[in-house]
Amino acid sequence: MSLHKLPKITTKQKRRIGRGYGSGRGKTSGRGTKGQKARGKVKLGFEGGQLPFIRRLPYKKGFKHLGKKPLIFNVAHFNFMADGQEITLENLVSLGLVPENWKHGVKILGDGQLTKKIIIKGIPCSKGANIKIKAAGGEIKTA
Repeated sequence: MSLHKLPKITTKQKRRIGRGYGSGRGKTSGRGTKGQKARGKVKLGFEGGQLPFIRRLPYKKGFKHLGKKPLIFNVAHFNFMADGQEITLENLVSLGLVPENWKHGVKILGDGQLTKKIIIKGIPCSKGANIKIKAAGGEIKTA
């Protein structure tokens, strides 16, 4: 075993407070003198009766504003399909590429190369995907 292969030990010991003047944390143990915070337990975020910072911030109604995004497929993902195969949302679910109860849609983007002629039916595609699908001899049918 070499020195450079030894595991790093970076755990610090707990600070021992109230162990006399020589420790640097004796007498008041780093709490200062007098006051509520020097004497007993104080709730985290307590500011001496002043309205706490966390309550001064504006409310935000949940995280629904972020929303769910559609599942993304690139045209290169469809190179395993047979020539002339139709791709619909139902086909993607049956192949196990999309969860059965997925409600947030699917979108096809134009990243990668497409080597198969595929027919996209009822799935939105980006402009780049449109160009690559048509260049490979495939077609896009809306609804």
